[in-house]
Amino acid sequence: MTIEHHPSDATLAEYAAGTLDAGSRLVVGTHTAKCPQCRRAVQQFESVGGALLAELPPTPMQPDALAKTLSRLDEAPAEDATAAAAHAAHDDMPWLPDGLRDREFGPWRWIGIGVEQRSVKVAGADSARVFLLRAKPGVKLPVHVHTGIERTQVLAGAFIHDGGRFGAGDFDDAEGDVEHNPRVDEGETCICLVAMTGGIRMTGPIGRLIQPFLRL
Repeated sequence: MTIEHHPSDATLAEYAAGTLDAGSRLVVGTHTAKCPQCRRAVQQFESVGGALLAELPPTPMQPDALAKTLSRLDEAPAEDATAAAAHAAHDDMPWLPDGLRDREFGPWRWIGIGVEQRSVKVAGADSARVFLLRAKPGVKLPVHVHTGIERTQVLAGAFIHDGGRFGAGDFDDAEGDVEHNPRVDEGETCICLVAMTGGIRMTGPIGRLIQPFLRL
């Protein structure tokens, strides 16, 4: 797998600092799990953050902090039967990374011609919707802009827009002022993991016509 497109430095810095929303963190983490270059960048940001923390004055701990921590070591790990069942139930999605196999998914639902969406349950993802997006080869979406931020990790297939070709392993950071006119590459269904804040607004005459029917 050759990865050509990566999260921005700002996104990776937020990821390293733990300040990304839960949905975006899942998408960026899915990318870094497969990308040595971005893992190194995250480690560098973490080292810088650690050095800055080391220069801060110490903060006193609560008197019972050590006792509470030691008591948790004796707690038996809880068995997550739901996660284990979900992991086994995703055998129909061979392209699904291991880091997503314990997630709960909604059903696939139609959102446009040749395009389906499947929600991904992420605890604490209040500010971003997280979902799988599946589009058939050759499908072309109308020109649109984002009203928020969209972070996309390609899991299978590829799509093309003005920013280039994004294949399996690639990451696309889309800000609200970026105009998109993506087209799915021929030959293979494109499947992406997406975290999106806000929504999308169609800009062309055809897009404005179908906007009320596009459920994304």
